[in-house]
Amino acid sequence: MSRTKGPIGVFDSGYGGLTILKEIRKRLPQYSYLYLGDNARAPYGTRSFDVVYRFTLEAVSALFDMGCPLVILACNTASAKALRTIQQKNLPDMPQGLRALGVIRPTAEAIGQLSSSGHIGVLGTEGTVNSRSYDMEVAKLNPGFKVNSKACPMWVPLVENNEATAPGADYFVNKYIDELLDMDSRIDTIVLACTHYPILFPKIRAAVPDHIKVVTQGEIVADSLADYLLRHPEMESRIDKNGDCRYLTTENPDKFTGLASVFLNEPVSVSHIDL
Repeated sequence: MSRTKGPIGVFDSGYGGLTILKEIRKRLPQYSYLYLGDNARAPYGTRSFDVVYRFTLEAVSALFDMGCPLVILACNTASAKALRTIQQKNLPDMPQGLRALGVIRPTAEAIGQLSSSGHIGVLGTEGTVNSRSYDMEVAKLNPGFKVNSKACPMWVPLVENNEATAPGADYFVNKYIDELLDMDSRIDTIVLACTHYPILFPKIRAAVPDHIKVVTQGEIVADSLADYLLRHPEMESRIDKNGDCRYLTTENPDKFTGLASVFLNEPVSVSHIDL
């Protein structure tokens, strides 16, 4: 196993993973990070399992090649459609000690502590919802819980077109939430299972009845990563502790820089990468 230190890799199909990265850096500011957004091929939500797996593997492999010993798939669609296959099929053939983690299992683990009724709502992309990954993970960890999921195809375009705070967004926010709650009147916890959706949080929170919890994933994933590194000192010792963060995109860097500020509220410097 190589003992060369490197940053924690954070991968997303586009911009949404920046909401996860923001919370991870807040929780673990001492580490170095390398973010890769496959913006040129986004969105992943409507793509097939095979395509998402291939694209995700290319990105994860690139981050490993750039020295990241650990990669976080900060993307629900990639976590749902690619993570398990990469862990089981690809990692055993890669240099020893490389790891890839996702966002679905930590979220499913947290749900058990958040819901009183055991009735969960999931709002996500078409790909995440159709994968039924949350249904399976919640069932494994919390037998007897009931999960209802609703795809929200208009939410990502609203965020990426900087319309998240516009009055016109209210229609689509209310539409999907009403359709989810119509599925099960006992839902007491709603998971925002797409990393773009926290940008819409004020409108989502306003549209959801007060007694229902609305859960974003950033803090959950950050806490889970902190726990993972505490339990795996052999991995923790391989991570740079310079506190810096670099950004890569498969799209135009200027376009990425402009939209990244919506997610991070700070300027970023980004470079182009081909996968």
